[in-house]
Amino acid sequence: MRKYTQEHEWIDVEGNIATIGITNHAQDSLGDIVFIELPSVGKEVKQGDNIAVIESVKAASDIYAPIEGKVVEVNEAIVDDNSIVNSDAEGNGWFFKIEISAPSQLDALLDKEDYDKLI
Repeated sequence: MRKYTQEHEWIDVEGNIATIGITNHAQDSLGDIVFIELPSVGKEVKQGDNIAVIESVKAASDIYAPIEGKVVEVNEAIVDDNSIVNSDAEGNGWFFKIEISAPSQLDALLDKEDYDKLI
């Protein structure tokens, strides 16, 4: 199941693990990405917490936790090669995975149709 946030992040849910990244729309708006700072594995986050930073030639942006839980994995490949996010933002360019502790928060996120209306 894929959901979206109003801050232009996507979230894929499998079981109790959520994979999170930025949308193609966000990536297009940012342009060429030059730096990514990811959270530490084991970090406990609340929904809406500033969890990562992405910098591009145009701007710096915060990435927020779309759901409460614990960071269980980060995508080191995008730290080493930022262009992965530019070329595959909604696939191999994922940022981190969270073990979900409040699944009911998913209900407040947008589906594809609602996200398309937002952008």
